[in-house]
Amino acid sequence: MNTTPRLKNKNILISGAGVAGPALAYWLHRHGFTPTIVERAPGVRDGGYAVDFRGEAHLTMLDRMGVLDDIRRERTNMGAMTYVNEAGKKLSSMPADVFSGDLEILRGDLGRILYEHTRDHVEYIFDDSITALTEDAQGVQVTFERGGPRRFDLVVGADGLHSNVRALAFGPESRFVKEMGLYCAIFTTANHLGLDHTGQIYNTPGKLVGMYSARGNTEAKATFYFGSSPLSYDRRDTERQKKILAEAFAGVGWETPRLLDAMWEARDFYFDSISQVHMDSWSAGRVTLLGDAAYCASPLSGMGTGLAMIGAYVLAGELAAAGGDHRAGFASYEEAMREYAAGCQKSGDGVGKWMVPESRFMAWFINQNYKLLPYVPWKGLIAKGIRQTANAIALKDYER
Repeated sequence: MNTTPRLKNKNILISGAGVAGPALAYWLHRHGFTPTIVERAPGVRDGGYAVDFRGEAHLTMLDRMGVLDDIRRERTNMGAMTYVNEAGKKLSSMPADVFSGDLEILRGDLGRILYEHTRDHVEYIFDDSITALTEDAQGVQVTFERGGPRRFDLVVGADGLHSNVRALAFGPESRFVKEMGLYCAIFTTANHLGLDHTGQIYNTPGKLVGMYSARGNTEAKATFYFGSSPLSYDRRDTERQKKILAEAFAGVGWETPRLLDAMWEARDFYFDSISQVHMDSWSAGRVTLLGDAAYCASPLSGMGTGLAMIGAYVLAGELAAAGGDHRAGFASYEEAMREYAAGCQKSGDGVGKWMVPESRFMAWFINQNYKLLPYVPWKGLIAKGIRQTANAIALKDYER
């Protein structure tokens, strides 16, 4: 453990208790810093889609963190995903390693594991958020929506695509968020199809509906993707978001009507645009950004969670290596992560056209390709290419 007495800027506020924030807090504490996490939600968030880890870099990071075995115990063990027609008849399938990587877990389960590994040595402030940041030569004065003001040495925004910290320190998200022409929704529902560690996908021009089993087949996740120009809605107005989804998928076949009926009772409904974040710099003075707040790669890349946790490992390590000097630590963090983050973002480019085909011909063409996939000599190249992207970083051992 790096607990050198010369370590400065030890008190660090992290905004966001999803995945990136707790992962960073774990490593900061291990290096001798004192992290605090503030989270808008009243507790650890449940629900969400399945996330995956791929290749040696991801698994090495999880092993060094001491959470690899816990994640393996909670893994989804998903098999191939089946594309079906309106009547539910199988058209084609995609192998598990394309969708699930080497290790897949529900996002809510991952968040709980990270919280359990950090709650004893990290201060968590739930049901609150940052409203203002005032920086001076000695630190940052932070104003909260509910709690009284406090001072911290450094502030990290690990608060997702619509980062509050990024807006306060860098400006409006319209400058940094690039929408990709798709919206997605996900929620938990009953496994009424009796899916056994697998899922089914139905697509029609401009739309995709999917359902896959979760938590030992005791429940299922319903997923929706649809193409659209930018939509205007309140991100906290869940009922309005559900209405948008219901209108977008009105008249769509397969299991869509039943899933939409179940949506109205879903307590973990999630709705957002498919977007990426591009910034010239991830740091401004004593404030820096991590994960989706800085370099969201979009769910289409299959890299977001692994990228965020690798970023947390590197940010904490580089800050420790710099003795807490934020200028040097933030700069080396960005230098180490820039190319890797760009590669992960690139892996999501163009995926939307394959997931949500724009025409019936394109849907037919894609299904024909999937049918032939098990028989062609390059069948493993898709998963191999994704894994190579995930592995395109050499992890330092910061504790040596």
